[in-house]
Amino acid sequence: MTWGRLLARMTLAPVLLCTAWLAVSSALLLAGAFGPGPAFALFLPAAALALWRGWRYAPAPDGGPRAPWWSPAGVALVAAGFLAAQIALRSEQVIVRRDPGAYAQIAIWLGDHGSLPIPQARWAFGGADPALEFGGPGFAQAGEAVVPAFAAGLPLLLALGGWIGGVQGSLLTAPLLGTGAVLTFGGLTARLVGPRWAPVGALLLALTAPMIWVSRAAFSELPALVLLLGGLCLLHDARPHARDGRYRGKALLAGLAFGLVVLVRIDGLRDVLPVAVAAVLLTARRRRAGPMLAAGLTAGAGAGLAAGLLLTRPHPRYPHDSPVPLLLGTALALAAAGGLAFLLRGRHTGPRLKNLTTPLTRGWPPNAAAVLPLAAVAVLAARPLAQTVRSASVDGPAERFVAEVQRLNGLPADPARQYAEISLYWVIWYVGVPVLLLAAVAAGLLLRRLLLGRAPGWGVPLAVVGWATATALWRPAVAPDHPWASRRLADIVIPGLVLLAVWGAVWTVRRFRCAGYGTVVVAAAAWVAVTTLAAPVALASAWLWNARTDQGEVAAVRGLCARLGPGRSVVALDRPTADRFLPVVRSMCGLPAAAVTAAATPEDVRRVADRVYRAGRRPVLLAADPAPLAPHGPVAPGLALRTRQDERTLLVPPGGTLPLEIDVWLTFPPRR
Repeated sequence: MTWGRLLARMTLAPVLLCTAWLAVSSALLLAGAFGPGPAFALFLPAAALALWRGWRYAPAPDGGPRAPWWSPAGVALVAAGFLAAQIALRSEQVIVRRDPGAYAQIAIWLGDHGSLPIPQARWAFGGADPALEFGGPGFAQAGEAVVPAFAAGLPLLLALGGWIGGVQGSLLTAPLLGTGAVLTFGGLTARLVGPRWAPVGALLLALTAPMIWVSRAAFSELPALVLLLGGLCLLHDARPHARDGRYRGKALLAGLAFGLVVLVRIDGLRDVLPVAVAAVLLTARRRRAGPMLAAGLTAGAGAGLAAGLLLTRPHPRYPHDSPVPLLLGTALALAAAGGLAFLLRGRHTGPRLKNLTTPLTRGWPPNAAAVLPLAAVAVLAARPLAQTVRSASVDGPAERFVAEVQRLNGLPADPARQYAEISLYWVIWYVGVPVLLLAAVAAGLLLRRLLLGRAPGWGVPLAVVGWATATALWRPAVAPDHPWASRRLADIVIPGLVLLAVWGAVWTVRRFRCAGYGTVVVAAAAWVAVTTLAAPVALASAWLWNARTDQGEVAAVRGLCARLGPGRSVVALDRPTADRFLPVVRSMCGLPAAAVTAAATPEDVRRVADRVYRAGRRPVLLAADPAPLAPHGPVAPGLALRTRQDERTLLVPPGGTLPLEIDVWLTFPPRR
C-alpha cells in the first residue's frame, strides 16, 4: 500500500463508521428497538461492509503514489494532538442551559430506555393536574409525552459513548467527533489540493476557535461536519463523471452520508441541496454514479425526516424561524433540477440547451465569474452600512435573551436585533483577513476553471461550500452571542474557507515555481503563505487553549440525585429550575419530574404533593431559592455548583469565560 492510498483510506474511516452507526441506530430507533444488543449486532457487519466498500478502489490523492510518508503521519499527528487537547479540556455540560445539555440528556435517556418520545409519567403525580406541566426549552409537551426538540442523530452517537463509558464516555464523544472532522478534512485537502498540503489543512482547521469550541461539548455541527466532509471525499473517490461502474458502491455511500446530515440537523437539507441537484444532473447525463448518489441521499434524508416527524420535533436555529420554507425551497429546487434533467435528456431540447450554455464557457463570462466571490465579500462587508437585521417579534424568548446579553455588554436595549449583518466580521474574528481574501480569490479562480471545463473534481465541493457559506452568512439563524454563534461557522463555512485558502496558497506558490525560481525561494514562499494563514487563526483561538467551562456538573448532578433518593416524584416550583433540571432528573436520576405552572398557588402545590402520596410515592420540591419552598417544609441544599461558563459578546470577539453559579434547594413536604 502506498502512502497516498493509506492517507486516502485513513481519512475515510470516520465518515464510514459514523454512517454505518447512524444508519443502523436510526432504523432501530424508528422500530422502537434501540439497545446495545441489537445495535452492536447490526453495527459490526454494517461497519465492516462500509469500510470494505469505502476503501475499495480508493485512489491515492493526485491519482498516484506521490504522497510522502510524512503526509499521512502529519495528518495523524495533528488529529492525535487535537484529540488529546480536547479530551483534557472537554466540557461537562449535562445541566440543560443550552443545546449541549439537552443533547446529553436525550442521549442518556436513549441509552437507558431505547425509545422516544419520553413518557410524562403522570401516574407518579396522581394523574393529570392543571397545575402541572412537563415541557421546557428543548423538550416540548405533546399529549402524554415529552418530545425532544432536537434531531436524533447526535444523541444516537452520544448513546454509543454512554454504553461504552457511562456519562463520561458520552461526553468524550464530542472530542472524538471533532477529531474525526479534522482527520477527514485532511483527506479532503489531500484530494482537492494535494497530499503534501493535507497536514497544513488539518492543522489550520484544528487551530480555528469555532472548531476547538464545538469539539468540547455536544453540538450537532460535529457529526454534520464529519458527514459533509466525508461525503465529499467519497464522492471525489467515486469519480462521478466517469462511466466506470466499479465506483457505484462508493457513490451510494457518499449519498447516504450526505443524506444522514438531515438526521443530525433538519436544516442540513439546505447544506446538501447542491448534492441533490448534482445527483439529478449526473443521472441526466447517464453517469452511473448519479442514480446511486440519489438513492443514498434519499435513504439518508428519508431516515432523518422520518425520525424528525415521528419521534422528535427538531427546532430551527432561531425560535421564530420555520422549517416549512426550507422544505418548500428544497422541493422547488429539486423539481427545477428534475425539469432541467428531463430537458437535457430530450432528443431535441438537449442539444439546444447545450448550445445555449456554450457561450458561458468562452470569452468574457468565465473571467467575469472569477470576480463574483470577491464581489460577494464586498457586499457582505458593506452590509452593516445599509441594513440592521431585526426579528419580527420583540418579546419572545430569543428577544429577551438578546436583551439580557446587551445589558451584560453595556449596549443599548434592542431586543429584536439579530446582528446578522455583521456575520462576515464574525468570520474575520476567527480566521483573519488573509484566509478570507485568499479563499475568495481561490473561489473565483476555481469557478473560472469550472466554466472552462477544467477542475471537474471541484464542482460539487465548490457548490456545497459556496451555497452553505452564502446562506449562513446572509441569514445565520442562530443566537448572536459569541462564541455561541460561531457554531454556525464551524458547520461548513470555516472549513470551506480554509480549504479554499490552502488551495489559493498552493496556487500562489506554484506561480513562483512557474516563474523559474529555485527550490529555496519556492520553499520560502510556501512557508510565508502558511504562516500568513496560520498566525491570525492561532491568535484568535489562543484564549481557548486553556479555557475550561462547565466543569463539575456530572458530580454535582449525581450528588443531587443521591439527595433526592429513590421512590420520589420531583416537582420544580420555578421556571429556571424546571428548565435546567426536569430532563436531568428524568434521565440521570431516573425519577418522574414535573413543574408547576406560573399561575400555581401554594395550595396547588400542597394538592399535588397529596396526590403524589396517594399514588404511593413521596414528593420532593425543588427551587433555585429557599423562599418558595419554605411554606412546604424544612429547606435543605440540593446542589451548589460553582464553575465557569462561555463568554457572551455581541460586537467584539470572545476572549475569556464568565463565572457560573447554580443552586438548587429542596424540601420534602409532609403528608397532610
